[in-house]
Amino acid sequence: MPILILLFLLLPLPAFAAGWATREGDVPLGKADVTAFLSANDVRFYDGGQSEYGTDGAYAYIYEGGDRAEGRYRIEEDGAVCVDFVNGWSRCDLYVRNGGRVLLIDQKGDRYPLKPAG
Repeated sequence: MPILILLFLLLPLPAFAAGWATREGDVPLGKADVTAFLSANDVRFYDGGQSEYGTDGAYAYIYEGGDRAEGRYRIEEDGAVCVDFVNGWSRCDLYVRNGGRVLLIDQKGDRYPLKPAG
C-alpha cells in the first residue's frame, strides 16, 4: 500500500491541483503561448470591459464606462498572468482554451470568456 501512495505522489498533477479551478477540456496557455496571445489579441470581455497589456509590463483594465484600473503585470512560469495594481491590490489569472474559445479563470475559479476579435 505505501508503494501505491508513493507512486501516486510522483505522478504529474493536473492544473486544478496547482490551485486553478480548471474544467474538462481546459488547456492552460503556457508562458510562451500566453505571451504571444496577449501581444497579438485584444482582450475584451462580454461585460464591455477590456484588458490592455503593454509590451513594457504596463496593464490597464478599462471598464465599459471608461474608468481604468492600472498596474504592472508579469507572466509566471506556469502561464499565470499576475497584476499588481497601483492601489496596492494584486491578482493572478489563468488563460485557457476550451472548445475553440479563450477564457480567463481567476483565483476564485470564476470564468470569463473573451469576446472573439472582430
